[in-house]
Amino acid sequence: MAYRETEHTRARKANTRQRLLHAARDLVAEQGFAAATAAAVAERSGVAAGTIYRHFPNKPELVAEVFRYATEHEVAQVAAASESRNVADAYALRLARAVAVFARRALQGPQLAYALIAEPVDPRVEQERLRYRMAYADIFEDLIRDGIASGEFTAQDAAISAAALVGLLSEALIGPLFPGQAKTTSVNELPVAATRAAMTHNEQQQLIQQLCALSLRALGSAEANALAEEISYEPDR
Repeated sequence: MAYRETEHTRARKANTRQRLLHAARDLVAEQGFAAATAAAVAERSGVAAGTIYRHFPNKPELVAEVFRYATEHEVAQVAAASESRNVADAYALRLARAVAVFARRALQGPQLAYALIAEPVDPRVEQERLRYRMAYADIFEDLIRDGIASGEFTAQDAAISAAALVGLLSEALIGPLFPGQAKTTSVNELPVAATRAAMTHNEQQQLIQQLCALSLRALGSAEANALAEEISYEPDR
């Protein structure tokens, strides 16, 4: 008789997989993807190293899954910020809110954000990074298209502008996320953001407002500066 997993067995495996992903995400948030080795993830999870390979065939697959695991929540936060809070919400204001959440969350978790945006990774993980950027672009594209229809943005190709906006935000944040000289312990190690200088609350707020205003000006909003100033800085809990 062929072996069939019980519901209890499936639940236990799912729980172990979740623990592994959570532990790996924490390591990435602390030190980047280079730190998410099988041994480190196993130790953080409290499981034997061999257990990892029952869930992930190799490190690239583990890291790719961790990338998905980490980005799903980030994309969901930006999507939620882009939604209308009342019928009077302008599309430009909704886009500014989405941009603000993108930037704010990156600044609050700089090591994780740097890993997701710019850390050198395996080609398998680069595929996930492309999907990550496209997910943000889809959110922005819908707002841009509706903003064009309402007359808030100038006529343009919404898809191209959305992709360019994701690139603009990502490039603008790399410096603040990783401004210091990277430190390594050997020539073979990837840089670790050990010298990152923490930005003050006011500096973060100023940067977020600048990014909001820049994004809206790029789309042709006539009220870019005024709308950017409406965005409040509310640190995530």
